[in-house]
Amino acid sequence: MLKSLRLQGIDTYDLDDPRRTLHHRDIILAKPFLKKLYLEWYSRFKLECEPFENETLIELGSGGGFLKEVIPNVKTSDILELPENDLTFDALNMPFDDQSIAAFLMVDVFHHVPDSHKFLSEMSRTLKPGGKIIMNEPWNSLWGRLIYKNFHHETFNPKGNWTIPSTGPMSDANGALPWIVFHRDLKKIKTEFPDLSITFLKPHTPLRYLLSGGVSMKSLVPQGSFKLISGIEKLLSPCSKWFSMFVTIIIEKKK
Repeated sequence: MLKSLRLQGIDTYDLDDPRRTLHHRDIILAKPFLKKLYLEWYSRFKLECEPFENETLIELGSGGGFLKEVIPNVKTSDILELPENDLTFDALNMPFDDQSIAAFLMVDVFHHVPDSHKFLSEMSRTLKPGGKIIMNEPWNSLWGRLIYKNFHHETFNPKGNWTIPSTGPMSDANGALPWIVFHRDLKKIKTEFPDLSITFLKPHTPLRYLLSGGVSMKSLVPQGSFKLISGIEKLLSPCSKWFSMFVTIIIEKKK
């Protein structure tokens, strides 16, 4: 059943091949339901960045996204060499001066980072006081764990630690990593990064990404059903602690 729902040509390129990432972008833009979901996430990013007018904003792991259409002054980047991006670098060794960045923006990036401690050290070094890390990531709810463990190709291990094997930028992952670092090990964050404060953490989106088919499956619902399913998710929001697939996390560097 799952094989019959896969998008044609999605397995043409290896996960770490830049051409696969470019193919993902084509899929997102071609699926109105999925594109609207990304626009919703990007709109939150834009709102959070309003205080940083004329300051440096960096999207990490831009990949197949289209954030620059929503925030034109953001500098897009990736570890892969991609024609649409402004910069190419490794987020564990970033080419920025100390206290020079107003905000880092990420969609589905943190759970691919091979060393969370080193990554957060780079965030702490390069962020301005009052600067933000704004990310949208998978989440370890009861529902999310069920879906990611059984219907997703990436590893999802809530018992893992802050590092994951480094064999490829896209093939390496632990979908539970955001939950591990920012929920399970919250005391460790507060102890080792006292200048970084988690100001917002909200699980969300139990259905829409799954029903859209994401970048690897055909859509399971009509493209025009976005508003209806958004309404259903709103009704389910009181249960987001248990029934969600994603989380928005905002971290602020203390002034």
